[in-house]
Amino acid sequence: MAEKFFRYFDERYRGDVLDDSSNAFGPVITISRLTGCDAVAVAKKMVIKLNREENTSKWRWIDKEILLNTARELDTGTHNIESYVKRNQLSGFSEILMSISGKYISDAKVRKTIKEVVLTICKEGYVVLVGRGGVALTGSVKKALHVRLVAPFYWRVENIMKKKDLDIEAAEEFVVDTDEKRHKLILNFLDKKPVNLDYLFDVTLNRNSFSVEQISSILCRMYRDRMETVSGGQLTSRKGPLMDAYR
Repeated sequence: MAEKFFRYFDERYRGDVLDDSSNAFGPVITISRLTGCDAVAVAKKMVIKLNREENTSKWRWIDKEILLNTARELDTGTHNIESYVKRNQLSGFSEILMSISGKYISDAKVRKTIKEVVLTICKEGYVVLVGRGGVALTGSVKKALHVRLVAPFYWRVENIMKKKDLDIEAAEEFVVDTDEKRHKLILNFLDKKPVNLDYLFDVTLNRNSFSVEQISSILCRMYRDRMETVSGGQLTSRKGPLMDAYR
């Protein structure tokens, strides 16, 4: 696994993979979420269901832990990467690449590399990508379903209190802070800064209204419908003149 993900950081390998048209990329499902909406649990359930339905083992889910574990295996300075994960800021990722390459890498280069790494993963397809600004990075991928999970603020606070054993004030602070960082991360990868992010997503679901099992089943059905639309030639562009209402 470490060897495979190390290749994603090799420019020659990425270049070969990305030479092909984005029409050949996918399938990929991105899950963006407000804090406390159990996106990883949903992704895990979806992978199990999709592999079972398609009689394959190709589907896998990926989030920040993949890079963290890869860094541990490559002995690239885990403390730097853990700092990035906690802060969820783009500039911290440069420490990962510097530890691999041994040289300074600018934020522009970091941003470019992250996008190429994600697209390389998407080219191989059969991936559920959780967070990491994935929806902003994969807008050119046609065989994709982009999902947003939301829930009321205090429902999410209560969920975080249970998961992290926090009191209500600490949980409130964690939810607000993490929501803001995730929002900024998506904006960092967009060429234009939209008034809101709603247009990026194919579907938005309220986690408070459905269980993890129900959401995973709903999204698997939506994924199948989405792929039928793509293969049937009915796919409409995600871009249009009315979507250019930017600040």
